[in-house]
Amino acid sequence: METPHKDRFWTSQDGLKLYFRDYEGPADQPSDALPIICLHGLTRNSRDFAELASQLSTRHRVLVPDVRGRGLSEHAKDWQTYSPIHYVADLQALLAQEGIERFIAIGTSMGGLMTMILSAMKPGIIAGAVLNDIGPEIDPAGIERIKTYVGHQRSFPTWLDAARFLQEGGSASFPDYDINDWIVMAKRAMAVGQNGRIGFDYDMAIAEPFKQPENAAPPNLWPMYESLKSGPVLVLKGELSDLLTAETLAKMADRHPDMTSVVVPNVGHAPMLTEAESLAAIDDLVARAG
Repeated sequence: METPHKDRFWTSQDGLKLYFRDYEGPADQPSDALPIICLHGLTRNSRDFAELASQLSTRHRVLVPDVRGRGLSEHAKDWQTYSPIHYVADLQALLAQEGIERFIAIGTSMGGLMTMILSAMKPGIIAGAVLNDIGPEIDPAGIERIKTYVGHQRSFPTWLDAARFLQEGGSASFPDYDINDWIVMAKRAMAVGQNGRIGFDYDMAIAEPFKQPENAAPPNLWPMYESLKSGPVLVLKGELSDLLTAETLAKMADRHPDMTSVVVPNVGHAPMLTEAESLAAIDDLVARAG
């Protein structure tokens, strides 16, 4: 059962009203227990972390934001602000509002990129990090797959129709999922619109940066990853992932003195963090980091 959370908001530097879930944690939690911040992937939202946040909030405060343009956060007025640098600036505004000076980060895909960028900008702010199916090098095959679906608006009359659409496109990444699992996935990724139809819960304009030629070559993220050396790092890799390769995972281990990794079996991009292997590894990382 999901633990209750408070629906809260903060304001970005350019005036957007942004949403986050606040799982306050136990009343008797130690004063030195670090907060945990969960950061979702490109087209996702805070609902992805419902089960994980409920589990972690038995011991820690857990904050789960909707990045601008997703979920209950406002859409950007300028699509050029749909970039990791702006997302990290928004996150810093949230940290300032809540008085958080150090925390444990759990980042899925884009959320992992945000984690690395913030760590490089503010050394020591991240006490420990979970990078979920993401690393400093990204397999171009995964990027090309993302381009085939991001920003393509579709709508469906029922949750079953929505689930079947996701199953058709995602069964290679989640071959063990049955239709009930896909309905759960649909209710995380989508929402009912004002017209009563079900559609993806993000601003389609987040796809615009992918169309710009200047963004074709990714920046060198290795220095940002190496900035995480101030605390332990857990890297989760989907066994079937087309974004994080085994070769990159091995390099990440070589470049961090306290990096552990877990390969989640028969899952692609990205593990949902409800798998037994993921939950156990995250519990261990949190215990070591704070």
